Amino acid sequence: MNRVLTLYRNAYGGLSRPAWMLALVMFINRSGAMVVPFLSVYLTEALGFSLKQVGLALSAFGLGSMCGSFLGGWLTDRVGHFRVQFFSLIVGGSLFFVLLQLKSFLPFVGGLFILSLVTECLRPANSSSVAFYAKPENLTRAFSLNRMAINLGFSIGPAIGGLLATVSYRLLFMADGITCILAGLFFYVYFNARKGFQPKSHPKKTAKKSTLSPYQDWPYLIFAFLCTCFAVVFFQFFTTLPLYYRQVYVLSEAHIGTLLGLNGFIVFLFEMILVYLIGQRISYTRLIVTGILLNGFSFILLNLAFGQLILFVAMVLLSMAEIFAMPFMATITVNRSNDYNRGAYMGLYSLSYSAAHILAPYLGTSIVANYGFTTLWWLAGIFSVLTAIGFWVVTPKLITR
Repeated sequence: MNRVLTLYRNAYGGLSRPAWMLALVMFINRSGAMVVPFLSVYLTEALGFSLKQVGLALSAFGLGSMCGSFLGGWLTDRVGHFRVQFFSLIVGGSLFFVLLQLKSFLPFVGGLFILSLVTECLRPANSSSVAFYAKPENLTRAFSLNRMAINLGFSIGPAIGGLLATVSYRLLFMADGITCILAGLFFYVYFNARKGFQPKSHPKKTAKKSTLSPYQDWPYLIFAFLCTCFAVVFFQFFTTLPLYYRQVYVLSEAHIGTLLGLNGFIVFLFEMILVYLIGQRISYTRLIVTGILLNGFSFILLNLAFGQLILFVAMVLLSMAEIFAMPFMATITVNRSNDYNRGAYMGLYSLSYSAAHILAPYLGTSIVANYGFTTLWWLAGIFSVLTAIGFWVVTPKLITR
């Protein structure tokens, strides 16, 4: 037990106080992440939308996310990450109360687009803040700390959301809005006029810096495209997987929330430790490729056996995929940029995930509607293998040893 405690102490040690406070902001925000995990179930059961309408609505959410990522990166380089984050949290939180009033298809889709656009501005600004407030030698661990807080919040949000949904779906929107606003207020109080660190490259293993716009950096553009490919599979977690739980296993909202929350809890427990133990011992390429292959296998596993134990094992594998891939993708992006184009690079990185938010629900629901869940899970596995090959070729071009 003492050795385990020492390991955790070393993994979390040396991080700056602002990095911890930034993680606390994200924890408050993500503790209220109750709407998105249950959105597909809410649209089908509470509003009576068809599966095709659900796919279009979730794709509108992804389109707003994509536009928000671009806008957030652009604004971060011009008005600063502090203002963008504060605006996104306060206004985004307020928009949840507006969306709650929209019941018909077109107004709801429009409201969901605007909500996503505003809230997604947070991502590139938040990533720039992590780089700004982290000690240079702890950059990857600072990103992992932030993700740990997000995932701890996400382990709580869906679990509580599942309980609230059994009472009323209105409570999900209200809780999400309130926690966003609270996170914004806390962020303003602590970070207003606070100074940070100047990011530097890690001496042993880092990314080759670019002085170009990310949209002129061809190796990074390919890298960002591959991130989208990875996320198209991973984001079935938010779209078709809850529907699979509901329609195939007939699970309750509370049970679905518990399974989805397990992802955040696993990442919270193990990401910082694994990043600390292997982040500088194993190449980023190998770690990312391992994560992508685990991502695909977690969905294939759903076809290989039936039972709630399989759902648990598949979620564990999906969580490990996230741990192995995502922290190092973000680190490569930060180290590839410089002080003048970091917002644009983080915006493009967020944009790659936002594009997946458009493609993942549309492709996933379309495949399920026409061919069923089994076909979707096989295709997710095959696509993951192809994506892993792409990362194996491209990632070394972005990294120096």
